[in-house]
Amino acid sequence: MSEKREGSLEAPTRHPVDWKNPDFYSEEKLLTEMERVFDVCHGCRRCVSLCNAFPTLFDLVDESDTMEVDGVDKKDYWKVVDHCYLCDLCFLTKCPYVPPHEWNIDFPHLMLQAKAVHFKNHGARTRDKILSATDTVPKLAGIPIVAGVVNAMNANGGFRKLLEKTLGVDQDAVIPKYTSKSLRKRIRPKPDARGEAAGPTTGKVALFATCYGNNNQPDIGEDLAAVFEHNGIPVTIAEKERCCGMPKLELGDLEAVAEAKEVNIPALAAMIENGWDIVAPIPSCVLMFKQELPLMFPEDEDVLKVRDHVYDPFEYLMLRHKHGKLNTDFKHTLGKVSYHVACHQRVQRIGNKTRELLQLVPDTEVQAIERCSGHDGTYAVKKEFHAISMKLVRPVARKVEQFQPDHLTSDCVMAGHHIAHALDNGQEAEHPLRLLRKAYGI
Repeated sequence: MSEKREGSLEAPTRHPVDWKNPDFYSEEKLLTEMERVFDVCHGCRRCVSLCNAFPTLFDLVDESDTMEVDGVDKKDYWKVVDHCYLCDLCFLTKCPYVPPHEWNIDFPHLMLQAKAVHFKNHGARTRDKILSATDTVPKLAGIPIVAGVVNAMNANGGFRKLLEKTLGVDQDAVIPKYTSKSLRKRIRPKPDARGEAAGPTTGKVALFATCYGNNNQPDIGEDLAAVFEHNGIPVTIAEKERCCGMPKLELGDLEAVAEAKEVNIPALAAMIENGWDIVAPIPSCVLMFKQELPLMFPEDEDVLKVRDHVYDPFEYLMLRHKHGKLNTDFKHTLGKVSYHVACHQRVQRIGNKTRELLQLVPDTEVQAIERCSGHDGTYAVKKEFHAISMKLVRPVARKVEQFQPDHLTSDCVMAGHHIAHALDNGQEAEHPLRLLRKAYGI
């Protein structure tokens, strides 16, 4: 490996995911590349505090006979893969060797390839298939009578012990409740609405509800609609919607990602053609459309069209603010706000728009915590990983405890609940859109 100085004056770049190439699924070539990348990581170790993937790798190296990567049994490489939940923070915040550096290190997408190879060769556990089936499971759990039964059972200690024993879902992990009245039943379509353009925004948005926002916490979408319409921005609902594909991506099931794309992208592209911008309240879903699908389908014009017209809610509002179109007539202060910055929002490279907007509220102090909560949507609920996720969230919870906020918030809803679970002091997490709605007094 040639010598080269660390870092670059050029912006980090991502290469397309060559997932349709048969070589992509060659386990031999994958393991060779993993050895190369692991050797670079072993010599650097900047990412040791980000998640448990890197400590796992470094422990394997340090405990080997050679104390180098060549001493690690390649069968143990999969232990590293298991702990990567594709938060992307190593690529964005730590690694000095990302492209265009000649060493060409993209650790998250190497782990994605490993997950895809493993899924192709071995499939997935029943539990992992269920946890990633965010379209089908909520349809059953959302039936009015069933929803009440499911929620009651998930709150029952005896049932949770059984669930841990049979399915591997940790009995202490926070499991979201289901609702029988989904968000798509609450937002009325507005096909003839008109918006006032400002900068790149058209001034009218189609809401991509997301699986979680649709079936677990529809109040997030309702808060979004209330805040946007208070700012003169009509909100309609996307005509068709499947899961964005992120849970299947993290499982390595890339064919399932492609199937969801074939439903979502044509529907969203049609909305864009009709003058609508796309907004989703869950950062992972926005990132899927902004980054992962364009890297999987770099030549699909509709995928690129959606990439260029999909927004984080606070990104959208702050773009409007730049052109004098944000309502800043706030009625109430928010006091002290502990704000956990979601990983999948950070890697969108849009800046800290949520904090910027909340700080516009008079007499409001925002503490931004830029550290992963360790939740990932499914990682924290798995029996074998829950204790580790609680270890990862502890530094975040400690910062919140020290700040003693009036409000705890995160754009990543599940991260917010995970932090509140770690605090164990009765304080609940609120979505930033709920805080903004409170500040407006609407």
